[in-house]
Amino acid sequence: MSEANDDLMAIVFDLGGVLVDWDPRHLYKKLIADDPDFVEWFLSNICTPEWNAKQDAGRPFAEAVAELSSQHPDYENLISAFHIRWEEMVTGAIEPTVAILAELRRAGYPLYALSNWSAETFALMRDRLDFLGWFRTVIISGEARMIKPEPEIYYLLLSAIGRPAGECLFIDDSLPNVLAARDLGFNVIHFQSPESLRGELERMGIHTGSQEARQSTPDSQS
Repeated sequence: MSEANDDLMAIVFDLGGVLVDWDPRHLYKKLIADDPDFVEWFLSNICTPEWNAKQDAGRPFAEAVAELSSQHPDYENLISAFHIRWEEMVTGAIEPTVAILAELRRAGYPLYALSNWSAETFALMRDRLDFLGWFRTVIISGEARMIKPEPEIYYLLLSAIGRPAGECLFIDDSLPNVLAARDLGFNVIHFQSPESLRGELERMGIHTGSQEARQSTPDSQS
């Protein structure tokens, strides 16, 4: 394995949806197995992405569950499950993306992670996902108490990297997060699949696997 080479572009990965298969549907399709339409309704109207984002920004789950349950007492058990059975929302790593990450590591690229994730639930994953140890720094929104796409969390990341945004590549499956990074000067890839990521990296001159790693400065941003 090559040592990380600071002459190469720093590469920043999002976690959920890119390297980690997290989806609340994994849990709620078990809890509400006979009504997939209700699963979608529940996740769009009760335990919404906006509600969950507040935990990602640092709100304690106990507080969030208590407040939402008081508003929707008929769904208290389902709301509580979002917290107490959270681990069932993660099936594991997205292995084809982890394979790319491993290739970048071997090629010597400095690797970082920046993820919107509750500090409470991320703690459950630290020892479960070995590849988390490959990153120089992992910035979790719930620990930092700031969240993508707010500019402040990107500035925190740049402080950790110690390099300007133009020397960094940011990879995320959320388009608003990608656009915010691009506006701050990052090179960006909007993650849509491991296959498309591999193609985008090659297009940008970021080589993996047995190919020789060399510094890449894309002519244009994705």
